[in-house]
Amino acid sequence: MADWENLRHFAALAQAGSLSGAARQLHVEHATIARRIAALEAELKLKLVDRRGRRLSLTADGERIAALVEHMERDAQAIHRAADGARSEVAGHVTISAPPALAAAMLARPLVALRKQHPDLNLCILGETRQVSLERREADIAIRLNRPTDGDFIIVKLAELAFRLYASPAYLDRTPPEDWAYIGYVESMDAASQQAALIRQMAGGSLSFRATTHDIQHALAREGGGVAMLPTFMAEDDSTLAPAMPDQQPVTRDAWLVWHADLKGSTAIRAVVKSIQEEFGKTFK
Repeated sequence: MADWENLRHFAALAQAGSLSGAARQLHVEHATIARRIAALEAELKLKLVDRRGRRLSLTADGERIAALVEHMERDAQAIHRAADGARSEVAGHVTISAPPALAAAMLARPLVALRKQHPDLNLCILGETRQVSLERREADIAIRLNRPTDGDFIIVKLAELAFRLYASPAYLDRTPPEDWAYIGYVESMDAASQQAALIRQMAGGSLSFRATTHDIQHALAREGGGVAMLPTFMAEDDSTLAPAMPDQQPVTRDAWLVWHADLKGSTAIRAVVKSIQEEFGKTFK
């Protein structure tokens, strides 16, 4: 029988499409992925991966094995979710994924308070722009700005987020609108509604700064780097920033709280969900 760890590392390669992506997903070194795949090929006596320089692709046998491993992984995760959903105590490990700005601004207070009440609860907060897989248990709970359209999930609307153009008051005083420099996301985020609105505002211009998170964009705007489209929960109470176009309607996006339906019976998941909902309810009325 093939070693499950070898299969798991192979599945990560199949999902990520590269050694580096698989290594990031599993938080291991590239060499570990390569070693595990070589061991799996030796166990199965099959060539699973074509290696052409730095490029890797799955062979036909590799594609078939990857599909089988994906089913095995889903079944294994379903078993874990069923076990977690049956536990009655507020304890154990819960991972929450959220966009970085929301994770920093909205999760610390309620989750610290929750853990003071339940010290056997261990929490991991992932602040990242990518959408983690709840099916693969990369997280137990996720805050998303796009409502999932498939999957067996429980989905609850948390809030309507507003985004406006902000810059430092000194920058706005010395720079006419036609000369504004703009600060936005990296190109992979150009389809996001707040980024699309910023691009329309630029009217054919280019971004002077691109950054992966609102925290970095916020810092650039505060230093006079230009005008950034920022969430109002981050910028409206910051005295070092001012609305660049205060009469313009904000761009809005819904924030959704998502978790797998298999976890609906978990007392720990319910406690975390309730604490997050209450915090958002206080902030976004």
